[in-house]
Amino acid sequence: MTLKICHLYGNLMNTYGDNGNLLMLQYLAKEKGNTITTDLVSLEEDFDPSAYDLVFFGGGQDYEQKIVASDLKKKATALREYIENDGVMVAICGGYQLLGDHYTTTKGETFDGIKAIDYYTDSQSQRLVGDLETYNERFDLTLAGYENHAGRTYLGKDVEPLGRVISGYGNNGTDQSEGAMYKNTFCSYFHGPLLVRNPKLGEQIIQLAMANSQR
Repeated sequence: MTLKICHLYGNLMNTYGDNGNLLMLQYLAKEKGNTITTDLVSLEEDFDPSAYDLVFFGGGQDYEQKIVASDLKKKATALREYIENDGVMVAICGGYQLLGDHYTTTKGETFDGIKAIDYYTDSQSQRLVGDLETYNERFDLTLAGYENHAGRTYLGKDVEPLGRVISGYGNNGTDQSEGAMYKNTFCSYFHGPLLVRNPKLGEQIIQLAMANSQR
């Protein structure tokens, strides 16, 4: 089987070692006997929702997020279609924030998200930093990693978190949620990177991508 991966804005959104998640996904897919193709889709390039089995969207600083948020508007309809049709996506930190309604920086500047999933992110000057441990009920997994973010993300009532916080801050430091899960989209503030520290979650994500590829 050939798994087709899109690295969305991989030349801009790649802070805190987030590209390690892509490397882990490629490794796990190859371990299952798949051939891998990986395309970088960035500024002024179209996103084809029927062309990929898996999308990775990493994190970036506010400067990069501003640039990406502007360009992302042109891809919003295609990305929403991909997500609604059970396309598999992993989004970390800045990528996570831009899939929601909006992201407001610590300076009060607001970047519109693509409104694919019901949540929004505001920021405070005090960053949420440290080791983080959560529990994912869907896959019965305890997830461990590191968080470092000024954003406070608040999920809509029908959006499931990626995990419930055991220790650390999570999305906002108040409601014990971390990340978001919607259909086959998995969002998180975990750095470290997430899937290198938690390969069993990566295996579940690859299984979903393989199942979609066979449809």
